[in-house]
Amino acid sequence: QVRLMEHGGGAVQHGGSLRLSCEASGDMDSRGCMGWFRQTPLGEREGVAGLGTDGRGSYRPSVKGRFTISQDSGSNWLFLQMNDLRPEDTAMYYCAYDWGCDSGGDYGTLLPLADYWGQGTQVTVSS
Repeated sequence: QVRLMEHGGGAVQHGGSLRLSCEASGDMDSRGCMGWFRQTPLGEREGVAGLGTDGRGSYRPSVKGRFTISQDSGSNWLFLQMNDLRPEDTAMYYCAYDWGCDSGGDYGTLLPLADYWGQGTQVTVSS
């Protein structure tokens, strides 16, 4: 069992920044990888960013250049730095864990292959 808890959501204006963090605990596999997905107000779930075991980030095109995924070396903390936020980034953001890294850390396949995710943290961007 892996437990994930997200922190750092909030309400900001267009162009603002937020940093999300995710604390992972439990029976984690050293080959596992992590990432972020979001659920929009319309209920759509979409991958946002993934981190491969090689440390490279993978990003949804609409967030590339604005968001940065990272992980503390030697810890189970995952981060998502979000800059230049836009109203269309408004969503519930979830941290996800892919046991065995079947997704390769790719943002597009992390969501359907994730084995665990947290309760989410709300991000609201006003225009």
